[in-house]
Amino acid sequence: MRDETVARNYAEVLFELAERHEGLEPYGEAIDLVARMLDEDGRFRTFLETPRISDADRKAVVNHVFEDRVPEMFLHFLLITIDKRRQRLLRSIAQQYGLLVDQHLGREHVDLTVARGMDDDTLGAVSSMLSRILGRTAIAHVRIRPEILGGMIARTGDTIYDGSVRRRLEGLRRRLMGAELPSASVGGASD
Repeated sequence: MRDETVARNYAEVLFELAERHEGLEPYGEAIDLVARMLDEDGRFRTFLETPRISDADRKAVVNHVFEDRVPEMFLHFLLITIDKRRQRLLRSIAQQYGLLVDQHLGREHVDLTVARGMDDDTLGAVSSMLSRILGRTAIAHVRIRPEILGGMIARTGDTIYDGSVRRRLEGLRRRLMGAELPSASVGGASD
């Protein structure tokens, strides 16, 4: 089974636990805390992922570190990932859990490429427009790429809305190159 599929399965279990117990937000904060620690602390990541440390020692430390910081059922979930040797997937599980929560709450992440930065009012207006188009709450992730010249490109999943000036100019160039030019009479004489 591919890692992404396994991570998605674990995230679905975590989502169900969250719905039955403390709620989506505390579990989201807990899995994000673990993922952030794995990203920011190389020693913690090595400790969790190295095969030289026994699972019993690893679980004892994880239990001690997280017992007062995360919901109890989340801690059990975390310990099970160690039992099943899936702790290296915790960052992917966090990402998949976030996607499940977004889907549940009707949110859609949109990669928005612009030529230069936008102020908060403009970003809010663009997000509102995208929300209407998508029928879900759009969460824009802005990336600045001056080579698009102007306008914007919005991408969500497999769908791309390209309103860049560069694309428009390219389309205009193609139309001009494909257009037949009228024939000019030579020397101005007519038949």
